[in-house]
Amino acid sequence: MYNQKRLRDYEVNIGRLETGFYNAITDVEGVTVGHVTLSQGDMQTGVTAIIPHQGNMFKEKLIASSHVINGFGKTMGTIQMQELGVLETPILLTNTLSIGTVSDALIQYMLEKNPEIGRSTGTVNPIVGECNDMLLNDVRAQYVKKEHVFEALQNASTEFLEGSVGAGTGMLCYSLKGGIGTSSRRIQLEHGKYTVGVLVLSNFGILSDLMINGRAIGQELKEALLKSWEEKDKGSVIVIVATDLPVSERQLNRMIKRSVAGLSRTGSIITHGSGEVIIGFSTATKIPHEKSADCLTIPTIHEEDMDTVFRAVGEAVEESVLNSLVTATHVVGRDGNERPAFKDLLKKFNINLKQ
Repeated sequence: MYNQKRLRDYEVNIGRLETGFYNAITDVEGVTVGHVTLSQGDMQTGVTAIIPHQGNMFKEKLIASSHVINGFGKTMGTIQMQELGVLETPILLTNTLSIGTVSDALIQYMLEKNPEIGRSTGTVNPIVGECNDMLLNDVRAQYVKKEHVFEALQNASTEFLEGSVGAGTGMLCYSLKGGIGTSSRRIQLEHGKYTVGVLVLSNFGILSDLMINGRAIGQELKEALLKSWEEKDKGSVIVIVATDLPVSERQLNRMIKRSVAGLSRTGSIITHGSGEVIIGFSTATKIPHEKSADCLTIPTIHEEDMDTVFRAVGEAVEESVLNSLVTATHVVGRDGNERPAFKDLLKKFNINLKQ
């Protein structure tokens, strides 16, 4: 997308299943993504917005679920999501200390679109995820403002940049520059063809653990660098899983748990200081906010189809993480702290990823 060189442009293909047209979360029809990137000196942060469908999210909720692999994080809104099994707002990603600002802006965005909230009906449950970008970004300065959230929501589209953009501007991945990455998989079942799309905000891992298709490329780079990058992992990853599969909340939760397989295949050991939070939704069924006289009918796939779905999630998460790494650019941020780009190191040390 946008002519960025992604993992497959290095002739590295992950998994067995085919990708969607964009090989992105936006291959799930109706899903769009927008960024605002704030990158200047000590300011290396931003906002990323994921809009799950183009209707009114509050009035037409989606089946949704979340899963915590390691809970070192400050994600907002997932408690109610787990209890009720629905998503009623866009999903916003940012840095750790901007959760409040972004939440306030998302609430305002929803209030403007739904004048009945807090009057004739209940309140709204905003979903906001974060990772800590304090090495490259002056997180205490709280650069993210409400207008940045509105802009990210406004400019959301089916094509978007990856790497050092939006919420990923100041993030790290395997001790190098990380950020936003995405991928998708297509699934053929007897009753139709479906899509699983993933977007990650990567901010985790140490260089020597990095694996690409089973190759210990991180160890190769560490040896080539002749210096220590074995810094303590204090990062996190937010994984957003979207699908058009007709699934129940329980089935969706089973799906998104398989994100850990994709993370592990890139080398992650899910360390103490890394918060791995997964948020998933299905666009197949819209749940009306207003109660009708009739029972809701929610179609679901058969459990025997789940293995193929599990594979799709794992493959798409793995490739999303690696796309966040290979598309990221070198950033110099707070107090001159910097992290090199993976692609620059490949060129510098003449390393070919093709096997």
